[in-house]
Amino acid sequence: MVTADLRSRIDRHIQKHRDQLIEWVAAAVRIPSVTGRESAMQEYVARLYASMGLEVIRHQPVREQVADHPAFVDSGIPFSNRQNIIGILRGRTDAPSLTLHGHVDVVSPEPVDQWNHDPWGAEIVGNRMYGRGAGDMKAGHMANAFALKTLLDLGLKPRGTVMLMSTVEEEAGGGGGTLACMVSGFLTDGFVTTEPHSLNLTISHAGVLYFRVKVQGRTAHAGLAHTGVNAIVKMQPIVQALWELDQNRGQMVRFALYEEGSGRSCHLNLGTLRAGDWPSTVAGWAVLECRIGFVPGETSGEIQALVERTVREVAAGDPWLAEHPPQVEWFGWKAEPWYQDPDHAYVRAFKSAAEAVLGREVRIQGRAAANDARFTDYFGRAGVAFGPICGNMHGIDEWVDLDSVVDTARVLAYHIAEWCGLE
Repeated sequence: MVTADLRSRIDRHIQKHRDQLIEWVAAAVRIPSVTGRESAMQEYVARLYASMGLEVIRHQPVREQVADHPAFVDSGIPFSNRQNIIGILRGRTDAPSLTLHGHVDVVSPEPVDQWNHDPWGAEIVGNRMYGRGAGDMKAGHMANAFALKTLLDLGLKPRGTVMLMSTVEEEAGGGGGTLACMVSGFLTDGFVTTEPHSLNLTISHAGVLYFRVKVQGRTAHAGLAHTGVNAIVKMQPIVQALWELDQNRGQMVRFALYEEGSGRSCHLNLGTLRAGDWPSTVAGWAVLECRIGFVPGETSGEIQALVERTVREVAAGDPWLAEHPPQVEWFGWKAEPWYQDPDHAYVRAFKSAAEAVLGREVRIQGRAAANDARFTDYFGRAGVAFGPICGNMHGIDEWVDLDSVVDTARVLAYHIAEWCGLE
């Protein structure tokens, strides 16, 4: 048990060295690391872990080792020259072990011309740092390392093993990142990913599936457009039907943790629509790509059947589509809903540590977006997500609240000491 005096020492040290933590975050944000191009950021992480005296492991994911796993998502991006970096402080095998996880990949900042701040500039205005990945999730990632460094700087060695796991391609499903690490045996008793969840404790997220609908038309010169069949027009009733499916599910499907967190339990997002080849040619093809979320109690098979039935019903009412059935393809993201028992000893321990540090009740929540904590379920381990306050995630002028980054490090340092114990 960590005494109040020791917790105070940890707090004072973090507050005293706050600027160093912020510098770490800024340095990370300034390194572009869009999914598939994470190497420079991982080199920064490897140097950081080495400077802390950790055992640094460069984990090279191998597709053949993970491709058959039920949680594998094929990002379509080669694994070559993309490593996961793991920093290990080994402890006693009879003490609880812990993974502090962060992913280094970020989504594209485009359209950059709409930003008011350089997406790779780590500009600070007031209490906010702006930049792509500032919130999702380089701030939490750096807080992981800073929390462990704080204990080491104070001469406090955790009794159990602490693992800092820095992974690639979370934004594309995590198959070559966290899942590959766990398949390779990098497992601990507890796991926290420091996603920007507003200092709330996330124990569940919605399932996620990507799909595309392909519609065939018949090309013709624009001057003879009446002789063709426009795939764009034929796609319109499918778009409308899927939109209505989204609206109906938004009203009918309820999961309390998601309602509290985002105001709605699930979404079907109409993401991209591409069609045709030339303004003077009747569009001979159209492709719609979507993301659908679903809640615990629903399965991916049920959701796939629902989408396919919706498209079939539209096609049945159109002579052309009935003769040329639209194709539904499932690709990319495939994640089942994740739910961690809130009464698990690890969840209770993390919640207790966070509340002791923050001096308030920490809300347990669910999220509509997936995160890598879900993989722990496949290996019989416990996992949660907890991290700083973020705004405009994946959007223009993404930012992270710097005070909350410091608070994240405070919680993590205390959690390491409480969960793993101290020598």
